[in-house]
Amino acid sequence: MPENTPGSDEVRAQLRKSALEYHEFPTPGKIAIAATKQLSNQRDLALAYSPGVAAACEEIVNDPNNAFKYTSRGNLVAVVTNGTAVLGLGDIGPLAAKPVM
Repeated sequence: MPENTPGSDEVRAQLRKSALEYHEFPTPGKIAIAATKQLSNQRDLALAYSPGVAAACEEIVNDPNNAFKYTSRGNLVAVVTNGTAVLGLGDIGPLAAKPVM
């Protein structure tokens, strides 16, 4: 919308409100970490943690490539910014740049 169009301030305000609600609800942000295994009972807990987790640890000690087999190592990504060149916003710093990531 051109700057001088009647209602353009209202349209921008509504878009801003909608964007903030989008980023906040139902869970803040756009990336989540979720469990890949069920922890429904004592047996599941024993497999996931002590004593069961030792088996996975030992396999990784024996062969470090097993980290891809028994952990989330192959499914992770790092999102890093110093916030100095955020498109359309410039140097806003790392914390303010997080919603862009």
